[in-house]
Amino acid sequence: MSAKRLASLAWGISLISVLLAFTVWINNLGWDFTRSIETAYNTFPLFGLAAFSLMWSHYIVGSLRRFYGFDKQALTKYFKGTSVLVLICILAHPLLLMLQLYLDGFGLPPQSYLEHYVAPSLAWAAGLGTISLIIFLLFELYRKFNEKSWWKYIDYAQILAMGFIFLHGLTLGRHLQFGWYKWVWYFYGISLIFAIIYNFKSDQVKEKI
Repeated sequence: MSAKRLASLAWGISLISVLLAFTVWINNLGWDFTRSIETAYNTFPLFGLAAFSLMWSHYIVGSLRRFYGFDKQALTKYFKGTSVLVLICILAHPLLLMLQLYLDGFGLPPQSYLEHYVAPSLAWAAGLGTISLIIFLLFELYRKFNEKSWWKYIDYAQILAMGFIFLHGLTLGRHLQFGWYKWVWYFYGISLIFAIIYNFKSDQVKEKI
């Protein structure tokens, strides 16, 4: 496996995961693209699905990089490019919902979505989404603080946030309540666990060498 082929594989995995998210999203709209611009209620879920899909692909690609023995620089362009897309998606997902709720006269968050969009019994799942957003935004400080000894706790928090988003989507995502994509989501969750374990063990071995 050459570095070039690994980069192509990385982009391919991310592209497929986003295409799957797009497919289930537009299928939910009856393949009617005009409905996607009628209201942000129809649009914002796509960004949430795409964000998790891309972040999942980061962990899987990270495992492949370690398995084939490449350093981080081998995939610099891939991670830079997809990280920008992730940032756009994780911001657009909640902001579009909040904006639509505000335009509909339901006020500002968190009351707007807790009282008018999410059932009271599922408020905890909405809270997981908010916590995860804060953690992911903290990760944007990577370049400035990644050499600090405490940065590893941000890495651990991001793993926790991935688990939160998995549950957030499974609980609140209407695209995950039935059909084939629910099984794709389960696959993401299971493979993510294996990828995290593999990455952690590989890094430990590398530190000891």
